[in-house]
Amino acid sequence: MPSTSRPTSTSKPRPKPSILTIGLTGGIGSGKSTVAKILTSRKGFALIDADAISKSLTAPNGDAVGAIQAEFGSEFIASDNSMDRNKMRALVFEDPLAKKRLEAIIHPKILEQIEHQLSLAAEQGCKTVLVDIPLLAESHARWQTRLDGVLVVDCLAQTQVKRVMERNALEEATVLKIIASQAPRDVRNALANWIIFNEGLTLEELESKVLAIDFKI
Repeated sequence: MPSTSRPTSTSKPRPKPSILTIGLTGGIGSGKSTVAKILTSRKGFALIDADAISKSLTAPNGDAVGAIQAEFGSEFIASDNSMDRNKMRALVFEDPLAKKRLEAIIHPKILEQIEHQLSLAAEQGCKTVLVDIPLLAESHARWQTRLDGVLVVDCLAQTQVKRVMERNALEEATVLKIIASQAPRDVRNALANWIIFNEGLTLEELESKVLAIDFKI
């Protein structure tokens, strides 16, 4: 007769921990980083910051620097072996193809790092992870199957300009170019499961709105 022995419990794969993955996005100057701080400090959400990952990739001796030098030339690499952000910003504002070439280098590496950090968060028993993705609307196709929901932080364009000029000491024309390079508000908001309209709010009022969100999907 064929064997009817059953596999021992040690042979069964361990189930993956349940983890809720929330994408956080918003236009520059919307207050997205403040919302992230509220959720991590008050709700205990884990945070994965796509922008921080991107900056680390192009920092001195970052993993993307060699590929950027090969694609764009040494003039886009600073003396400390980082990407020259000012030169690259000027180039991609004027040349949409250059932006796509840069994204083709950076985006797969960002995605790889985020997937790795999500796995670590699950292993550590995190129940909810906030993935801060500034350009989520521009790259939604690669994220729609990886996120359980999207939180958008929104505000008026004139408020964005004012905040970014004060925060980054940039000229108005530069800020307007940055805003124009990002997805329109209606496109971002259309992706949202939840929207925080961060216009004319005190920090306490913003915190109250954020903490009132029911993140159940």
